Amino acid sequence: MTVQRMDNVGIVVEDIDASIEFFGELGLALEGRATVEGDWADGVTGLRGMRVEIAMMRTPDGHGRLELSRFLAPPVVADHRNSPVNALGYLRVMFAVDDIDDTLARLGRRGAKLVGEVVRYEDMYRLCYIRGPEGILIGLAQQLGQQTSREDPMDRKR
Repeated sequence: MTVQRMDNVGIVVEDIDASIEFFGELGLALEGRATVEGDWADGVTGLRGMRVEIAMMRTPDGHGRLELSRFLAPPVVADHRNSPVNALGYLRVMFAVDDIDDTLARLGRRGAKLVGEVVRYEDMYRLCYIRGPEGILIGLAQQLGQQTSREDPMDRKR
């Protein structure tokens, strides 16, 4: 099995404090809040000079998370907040996987394209974003400490 669980869903917001309060009222608990930036963040998102404030909210059952993001840099490029419920698009869905290289190889054969690059976040995760069917943005995260391949997972020459 490749997918272990759906890790979190991300939503870009303008007012992170009001969003935390709203989702707290809904029953989600604030797990943590931080500013994210640096080479690893630039690499996984494909946005150079990225700086974002995030708040991670946990569902009451402890199995689901919502990541609220307020971009400080680069500036937000589109606003879909007023779109009807049937409008296309969302930030991304993140999946925890057993082996990111194997997953990329299999999804690459189905047309997935790497957005930025596979990056390492400290000694905890290997991460990447891919574009899946119809350009859907999907995040993949592999917890480190597991056996990983060093081959280029998107290399179609194999």
